[in-house]
Amino acid sequence: MISVVIPAYNEEKNVAELHERLKQALIKIGKPFEIIFVENGSQDRTFEVLETLSPVKIIQIRKNRGQALGIDAGLYAAKGDVIITIDADLQNDPDDIGRLLQKLDEGYDIVVGWRKDRHDSFYRRVHSQFANWLSRRLTGLTLHDHACSLRAYRKELLDGFTLFGELHIYLPAYLAFKGAKVAEIEVSHRERTQGFSKHNFMRGVKTISDLVTVRFLATATRPLLFFSGWGLISFLMGLVTVAAAIYLRAHGLLFHQTPLPTIATLFTLTGIILIMLGFLAEIMIRIYYGESKPYSIKKIHENS
Repeated sequence: MISVVIPAYNEEKNVAELHERLKQALIKIGKPFEIIFVENGSQDRTFEVLETLSPVKIIQIRKNRGQALGIDAGLYAAKGDVIITIDADLQNDPDDIGRLLQKLDEGYDIVVGWRKDRHDSFYRRVHSQFANWLSRRLTGLTLHDHACSLRAYRKELLDGFTLFGELHIYLPAYLAFKGAKVAEIEVSHRERTQGFSKHNFMRGVKTISDLVTVRFLATATRPLLFFSGWGLISFLMGLVTVAAAIYLRAHGLLFHQTPLPTIATLFTLTGIILIMLGFLAEIMIRIYYGESKPYSIKKIHENS
């Protein structure tokens, strides 16, 4: 079965057309499917419009907690062995889903869309170019477009994984760290004609900061070892500096005549702080891998 997950926030003018186009595209593919809209606490009539559609599963979240948590709720409810994610703003083309699945059948675990001919504002294109360059450098995954929402995943890769912040953008990179085979294909991209973009400067900043989080989560499953290692190095440098200060004092140079005591104190305190950060990060990682869902679902509606 194919599960299509669509987070929707204030998209009352787009969801009906998207649903119809999704149905047509999925019927052409000829496999069982389900369409899951995650109504992300919209302040317009998005939910009322979704209730008129069929077939559809609607997950209604009480309050908007961001796109990542909307996708997470949809992934959790999905029954298919293949999951497609797509935006609700009609900028992605549902007809590209068939091509994603064909690529997936070549032996890949994830297929990501590449919006080669983007129809976005100049600011978004510039920000995207920088973010994609940085993403390639930090993750090692050489995708042209890390932020394209049109993707295909094998469901087993997502079991037990919880999204938050803007981590949905870097989910392929995180899973690639764990051994998933990731491919990329060119997909269509259209200009938004209805509704308003949810992207802004602060979201861009959060996206880049979450990239660092992904890098850390993927490479530091034992953060105590990572931080403690650097902490011990700093602590040892402090001891070496103290020894150097004592040696110079024995040769007639007073402590207040050299910056070594200050440097020794700095290294020592830094070492202690890093070790303590290691303990805190260890606790946070354990909480992260076992935490409850950070959102509240009001109701799940299903129209056959």
